[in-house]
Amino acid sequence: MSSENPYHVTEATIQEPPTSFWQRMKYVGPGFILSASIVGSGELIATTLVGAKAGFVLMWFIIFSCMVKVAVQLEFGKHAISSGESTMESLNSLPGPRLGKANWSIWTWLVLMSAKMLQVGGIVGGVVLALVHFFPFLAQPTPQACALLIVAASVSLLVYRGYYTLIEKASLLMIGAFTLFTIASLVALQFTEFAITGSDLASGLLPSIPKETALLLIAMGAFGITGVGGDEIMAYNYWLIEKGYARFTGPRQDTAEWERRAKGWIRVMYWDAIMAMVAYTFMTVMFYLLGAAILNRQGMVPAGDQVINTLGNMYTDTLGPWARSLYILGAIVVLYSTLFAALAAWTRMFADAFGRIGLYDFKDPKARGRAIAIAAWIIPAIWAVLYMVMQDAALMVIIGGLATVVILLIVVLAALYFRYFRLDPRLRPAPWYDAWLWLSSIAIFLVAIIVLYDSVYNPLRELLQTAGGGAS
Repeated sequence: MSSENPYHVTEATIQEPPTSFWQRMKYVGPGFILSASIVGSGELIATTLVGAKAGFVLMWFIIFSCMVKVAVQLEFGKHAISSGESTMESLNSLPGPRLGKANWSIWTWLVLMSAKMLQVGGIVGGVVLALVHFFPFLAQPTPQACALLIVAASVSLLVYRGYYTLIEKASLLMIGAFTLFTIASLVALQFTEFAITGSDLASGLLPSIPKETALLLIAMGAFGITGVGGDEIMAYNYWLIEKGYARFTGPRQDTAEWERRAKGWIRVMYWDAIMAMVAYTFMTVMFYLLGAAILNRQGMVPAGDQVINTLGNMYTDTLGPWARSLYILGAIVVLYSTLFAALAAWTRMFADAFGRIGLYDFKDPKARGRAIAIAAWIIPAIWAVLYMVMQDAALMVIIGGLATVVILLIVVLAALYFRYFRLDPRLRPAPWYDAWLWLSSIAIFLVAIIVLYDSVYNPLRELLQTAGGGAS
């Protein structure tokens, strides 16, 4: 039945969009699932490290990077609502070569996700490393391997049934928990020698371009890790569809009624995305401030795996042993939320991609549910095994981050294609929206080129030069 299948849009599923603020609030939620994923390892570890390296001077850029990319997310969401298409179904409509039934973009995504597996495997390792504080015996190889598998299995248990409502509520609960944790951390900070002053905040909010090349590269890297990434944007369509936005809009028709419903539900989506952006921007800035206030003032830039312990030690020195335990407990919640939200999204994206390749019918609710359940058990097991093999969370996150940059380029290309070649003319946006979309697209493209040049081309060139020198 279509009422039980959010991916099947019929006239029987039509529902008028809410018109008042409080009615709209009943339908927000998809964006907060993204927030649970966004405010995870990237913000806790990477953003804190950016603050440690740059001090307060790049805070304005962190805020900019969170806000500017939302335009691409909105374009993806608008396409899902008006067409009823899932992300992979939409990508399958892009121009370009095909291999079998699937478009080049789907095959490219599948290849890149093998590198992304390393990134989330590093996060599984991060959870276990944090648990060592409470259970020291987990530092031993055998108990640690068991803990990795248990963490992976616990995420599978939460996700394998695939219920949207459970995922949304759990995400909101985790967001609330680490919001309180972060606020408590900053309040506690004000009673230490690392207290943040008004002049610190003013220097961070005043836009300025660092003259040092190293800080410029840090800023570019920060752009890639803060706010919505390519995988979060791709995941957003599934949450919109499963919340009912596309079903409520109904099949596309040349009627004033359909136009009114489409614009109404797109407006609800705008509220959802903007509210989520405010939430994760707030959290990102809080983590950045912790890094700038504590680590930068100490001249400390620890390795990625050591950020949690280092910050925990800072609180121990100033507030007592209890503060370190509280901080690490909060860090576990933050990292685990990333695993939870990432798995919920990945199961749908992989199930959808395999459906487009032709392995089964993604639109069949029973077959889709079975594919999601299988993926929910296999993917976390791969994460855990990858960490057991590599044992380097920082390197794993970096490798996955490079794949994220390329995925983001595919997402930008798709968003522009949806806007100019597939958008219903009746839903054409205002000029300011198009300007925002182009600003977002150009910024993402330029940063991607810089990051790939610095992180792929330069190391490869140095490696070849070293090899050539050794041969001579």
